[in-house]
Amino acid sequence: MQNWQAWQESLIQYFSFLDNRPLLHAGLILFGTWVFAWIFDRVIVAVARRLASKTETDIDDHLFDLMHRPLFYSILVFGLSLATHVVHIPNEIYNILFPVLYTVLLLMWTMFLLKFAKVMLRKMAFNQRHFGVLHPQTLPLFENLALIVILVLSVYYILSSWDIDMTAWLASAGIVGIAVGFAAKDTLANLFSGVFIMADAPYKIGDYIVLETGERGEVTNIGLRSTRILTRDNIEVTVPNSVMGNTKVINESGGPSTQYRIRTRVGVAYGSDIDLARSVLQSVADNEIDICTNPPPVVRFRTFGGSSLDFDVMGWITEPALRGRIIDKLNTEIYKKFAEHNIEIPYHKQDVYIKEFPGRNNAQTGDHNSPTGLEETP
Repeated sequence: MQNWQAWQESLIQYFSFLDNRPLLHAGLILFGTWVFAWIFDRVIVAVARRLASKTETDIDDHLFDLMHRPLFYSILVFGLSLATHVVHIPNEIYNILFPVLYTVLLLMWTMFLLKFAKVMLRKMAFNQRHFGVLHPQTLPLFENLALIVILVLSVYYILSSWDIDMTAWLASAGIVGIAVGFAAKDTLANLFSGVFIMADAPYKIGDYIVLETGERGEVTNIGLRSTRILTRDNIEVTVPNSVMGNTKVINESGGPSTQYRIRTRVGVAYGSDIDLARSVLQSVADNEIDICTNPPPVVRFRTFGGSSLDFDVMGWITEPALRGRIIDKLNTEIYKKFAEHNIEIPYHKQDVYIKEFPGRNNAQTGDHNSPTGLEETP
């Protein structure tokens, strides 16, 4: 502040050759700052804007488009502040005029920061090569956080310019924050879990997920409080984010593509021609148009079951949602082809062999006292 006052006093001395005319000095300062602001805006900023247009990124173009107006008015306000000091206006008026000018500048630069932060966040959100946490799904969250931070800092400096002590306000805000935290701990748990889900992105809108409790469906919405899933029965399930963040989630649409592997197990009777069974199963899978050809479907002889030889027919489909319909078609065609080739599909059964009837030896010896003995009739 002392350097600022000394610089102002030296500036007044430069105008001493114009005699002691404060109004004339103030007018020259205002005119000089306006000329400088006009030259800076029309020449320096214009040249910088043309140089920025030749770069690969357009972020610098947005920067100069948004910044030239706040810079122009900042120079004018600076000149107006010098002019009011040269005129030697009363301190009562100066103590009001300076906070007003400072507040106007802060509001202009706040609008600049809000617009530029929005542009930067959008550019970063769609640049997946460098910013994995910030993506289109989490963009609204980061925009709101930037808005809150910029507005809080702006309000703090504006109130400070009016000599308003912020210590009591900050202490009160801390107490209120603690009280709200205890009262809304569940809501805050869902909120933070929603932030982590958006940042970590274990699933996204449109994915098919399976929860640990068995629910399976398409993710339709990821909010800050809950995640919504639309099941195959057209029922919407809303799960709090605190639960989603602490449970096992199977993302069937995860991975490099949305392809999903289906498998159906088929058993043939012992004694069947396994080569024929394998050939029939392979032809059924190859002829199913809804099964992908790359990678091709395969048939595997898995195990010797209790009453059957078990085969697995495996193939890839384009979407997990098609699983039920394609397995239905596959099973239907397998049953028809097995019937055509007289390949038996066994059912679970048990054969009981009786080596001897209980008590038969006792009946032959005539032991009538035995509890299992049989009495002969004459």
